Amino acid sequence: MFDFGVVTNWIDLFLRSNMSENMALFVEFVLVGFAILAVYAVLALLLIYIERKVCAFFQCRIGPNRVGPWGLIQSVADMVKILLKELIKIDRADPVLFRIASFLVIIASICTFGAIPFDPALHAVDFNIGIFYLLAVSSLGVVGILLAGWSSNNKYTMIGAMRSGAQLISYELSCGLSLMTIVILSGTMQLSEIVNQQSEMWFLFKGHIPALIAFVIYLIASHAETNRGPFDLPEAESELTAGYHTEYSGIQFGFFYLAEYLNMFIVAAIAATVFLGGWMPLHIPGWEGFNGIMDKIPPFIWFFGKTFFCVFLALWIRWSFPRLRIDQLLHLEWKILMPLALINILLMALCVI
Repeated sequence: MFDFGVVTNWIDLFLRSNMSENMALFVEFVLVGFAILAVYAVLALLLIYIERKVCAFFQCRIGPNRVGPWGLIQSVADMVKILLKELIKIDRADPVLFRIASFLVIIASICTFGAIPFDPALHAVDFNIGIFYLLAVSSLGVVGILLAGWSSNNKYTMIGAMRSGAQLISYELSCGLSLMTIVILSGTMQLSEIVNQQSEMWFLFKGHIPALIAFVIYLIASHAETNRGPFDLPEAESELTAGYHTEYSGIQFGFFYLAEYLNMFIVAAIAATVFLGGWMPLHIPGWEGFNGIMDKIPPFIWFFGKTFFCVFLALWIRWSFPRLRIDQLLHLEWKILMPLALINILLMALCVI
């Protein structure tokens, strides 16, 4: 089994032996930043390709098949095209806020992405309040969306932004309550400690019925958080053309597009980390031979396998259900999911006691 700790420890020792401690720390920060950005970009291209293929499968089509073998280079070609697009100036738009909005959305996404534990040795930021950090930083994206809708000076973008604000702020409550259910079970907010506590059995199975209910609530609420069908009211093409990013073009639109796909990966990664053991293998108490075989699989394979399973569930839901009305969307959150999440968190507290 390959251990990334060997590589990271070697880089750390090499830098500290050739420069001062502060300089070595600075270089490590830069390397980690470049690594996060590189993985972020590659995952976005991969997720775009996966969604196109999964969508084609559900609709009995082939999907991308022209650019590269099996259409693998199609996402790269689209990336090059969007980088070469002209940035169109919008009349009577607020130029400063119009530009800042796209940066806020991508910054919130990258800051959340940086705290995800991919492997025991591939965890850039491990706060002792990791869950709180994820909820706080991911919430900044709604500020960028509201700014984008307001600064574009367009009625469609404004309606899309207001819808998105109502939707994200509402469903964040159910997301937070479902994650707090696991915090009560584990007794910690630190992501590495939450993963370590699942070495014998994942919380989805160890947490009894409340953990299962929290997992289902999180999947629904987090899917609504990403503004994807059937919760895609903020960018409903048939009503609002493209919603809050209607007036954006070129790389500025690319930032919104990139953040949308990576947010889908981020919410799936959080679900895999908190409920499915993160990079921990599947262990069944008493099955020593089976557990030994599972331990042979590298941790990062476990993490990405669980995460892409949750991504597939999100894609399955998106391409299976029609779009909800705004009243149905808010009814689902305020009258069903949130009361259920509150009762469930009480049940988990009773189980722990």
